[in-house]
Amino acid sequence: MRTNKSIRVQVIVFIVTCIPFFGISQSIFDKFEDSDRIGSVIINKGMLDIVTNMMSEDDDPESRDFISIAKNVNNIKIFISEDEGASADMSVTMMQYVKSSSLQELMKVREGDTKMSFYIKEGKDENHVEELLMFVTGMDKMESGKKYSKSETVLLTMTGNIDLTKVGALTKKMNLHNGLDKLDRK
Repeated sequence: MRTNKSIRVQVIVFIVTCIPFFGISQSIFDKFEDSDRIGSVIINKGMLDIVTNMMSEDDDPESRDFISIAKNVNNIKIFISEDEGASADMSVTMMQYVKSSSLQELMKVREGDTKMSFYIKEGKDENHVEELLMFVTGMDKMESGKKYSKSETVLLTMTGNIDLTKVGALTKKMNLHNGLDKLDRK
């Protein structure tokens, strides 16, 4: 006969093993949040809700598009590094994630030494995705119109019910990476 203690242990083990299936697991990119070599910006649903509420009175069409897409975004994570080792780690981690998450390549853009890759997880229709991932390497750092020799690597991931036709409005209002403007031209 089993004791209450052994039953509790079995229930705890079962719950812990099921946590990843309930969406409580951590992202593969979370390791970058505390890195000294990688800068990060994490925007969660709560912050997006605050911004959309503040803008709710704005009648500007671009603001309306921003509000429409921001209401359906769960989070945005941006990681930036100039460190070669960190950039290599970001690249390897991103490729592992793309393969394990069954993301599809949406498009690639190459401008000089800069390479941009866009990946998506399909959504409810052809204009919506559950996840948008952008990875940029070889981007020259610019300041006051002068080019620096160091290049940046940028990893951006956005999850939710994302309308690809309105991503440009989100990038403009939140000053996210310019590479997302390439999606508007698609």
